[in-house]
Amino acid sequence: MSRLSERKRRLVIALAGNANVGKSVIFNYLTGLHQHIGNWPGKTVERAEGTLYFKGYTIDIIDLPGIYSLTTYSIEESISRRYIAVEKPNAVINVVDASVLERNLFFTLQLMELETPMVIALNQTDIAKKKGIEINVEKLSELLGVPVVPTIAVKGIGIFKLLDKAIEVAEKRNKPKGVEYGRDFETAISRITKVLNGSDLPYPPRYVAIKLLEGDREIEEEVSKKNPSALSLAREVGKELEELYGHSCPTLITSERYRVAGCIAREVQKIIQPSKPTLAEKVHEVTTHRALGYLVM
Repeated sequence: MSRLSERKRRLVIALAGNANVGKSVIFNYLTGLHQHIGNWPGKTVERAEGTLYFKGYTIDIIDLPGIYSLTTYSIEESISRRYIAVEKPNAVINVVDASVLERNLFFTLQLMELETPMVIALNQTDIAKKKGIEINVEKLSELLGVPVVPTIAVKGIGIFKLLDKAIEVAEKRNKPKGVEYGRDFETAISRITKVLNGSDLPYPPRYVAIKLLEGDREIEEEVSKKNPSALSLAREVGKELEELYGHSCPTLITSERYRVAGCIAREVQKIIQPSKPTLAEKVHEVTTHRALGYLVM
């Protein structure tokens, strides 16, 4: 195999998602002992990366910090956004907690705005089932325009199918569907995007337009250097939205994302009768209980 072919067979896949959704469990399952824990350059935030060999591919897995937004209110959010936009991993696996789908989709929509090739790990489907939540995986995939793979990370269920899909997305460089917000917001975003085109920024113009409306300081600083007229227009358009709706523009954008996330969640999930625990599950619960476990043993 030539050196060029070898390079083509190496992929970088990033894991992104909220905290406590099973992201690190998937990372550990995939990389095992072939992982390294350090810090992000110049930061005190932990960086976890590992390597695995799968179906002829050498795959570097990057476990991004658990975050709830891609607006840079924290170091973790800034690290994740810059890594995805600037380092450009071949694909991003967005790990989503199936038992609180709407809450997690708020972050998913922001990843989609970045136009990164991605696949969704619909994790903790067993917990969702226990809560009586049933999700139409095919419909969710259709609405988002990305592959969705149900997983139960703690049991290793669906993990290698997830990896197959991530490789497929990475090779094809498939982008998710564009997120469509309300008419007034789309008009505002479109006006700013037109002025931003050709500004040589590391982010998609539409994403930058949305972030300017949110008052993202890091984005504002970058745009002020490359295209100050776009920043002025964004502030003008933002004031128009504020006068129209009576709330600050960052609040309006956040509310609009939650509205869209809620619409998607309601369309793909239904509440059924919660599943009853099996005898084995009941025994496991008792024997692992902090107090009762000692009595049983």
